[in-house]
Order: sequence, then structure tokens, then C-alpha cells
Amino acid sequence: MPTRFRKIRKMRGSRTVGWGQVNQHRKHGAKGGHGHAGLHKHKWSWVVTYAPDYFGSHGFAPIRKRKQSWVNVGQLEEIVARMEEVKKLGTQDGLPVIDLVSMGVNKLLGAGNISRALLVKVSYCTGSAKDKVEKAGGKVQEV
Repeated sequence: MPTRFRKIRKMRGSRTVGWGQVNQHRKHGAKGGHGHAGLHKHKWSWVVTYAPDYFGSHGFAPIRKRKQSWVNVGQLEEIVARMEEVKKLGTQDGLPVIDLVSMGVNKLLGAGNISRALLVKVSYCTGSAKDKVEKAGGKVQEV
């Protein structure tokens, strides 16, 4: 369309340029809402053009299960029995040594009972677990 036929050329000099009262077609009311108002309605063509990935989900975050990294005092005797079968049980100061750190265990908890004296090497140990091991005649070495 040639410039000379456009509405703005015809309306040049009029106060409102065809928009009625002076305050119509001014300020923010003409934009169709504030912020993201109308993105699923009257501003959909804007979304398609400028923000096509705004809606919908994008990929996923897998749920990773953590490996249990603690052992109860009651399980120590089972571990010793398994290590004796495989003949991988070392001794230190006359006590069988269980190195929980090398097994990937971070913590020794106090559930259960122990009747055998052991030397347990672990990163962290609760107070009740330490008491139970020492009551049985063993030692806890926090590495």
C-alpha cells in the first residue's frame, strides 16, 4: 500500500488519529494485560513467534537411588562371618578388623547387639554404637 493512502496520512493533524477519546490507545491498557497475561489466549501469536518453548515440559530429571551407606551394630557379626568364609579378615591388637570405610560404609549406627570383640574402622559412629562395641571388648576407630 502506498504511503499516501495510509490512515496516518489522512489523520495527520487530528488530535486522536481515529482512536476516539484522547486517553484511548495510550499507556498500557492497549497491550492486553500485564506481564504474561493472555499468552494462551490473545497473545498466542507472540508466543509462537518469540517464545515457542515457553510452555510444556522439557526433558526430565532421573531419580537416583542412593546406596545405603550405614550399618547397624547388630549386622557386624554377619559381616565378620562372611569375611571369615572368604578369609579376608585381618587382625590388629588381637582383634578382628572390619574396615567399613573400604566397604563404602560411612556410618555405624547403634541398633542391635554385639557379643564379639571387634576393631571397627569407620568415618562416623553414633555414641550408642560406640558404647555397645566397647562393652563387648572391642574398639571403634574413627578414620
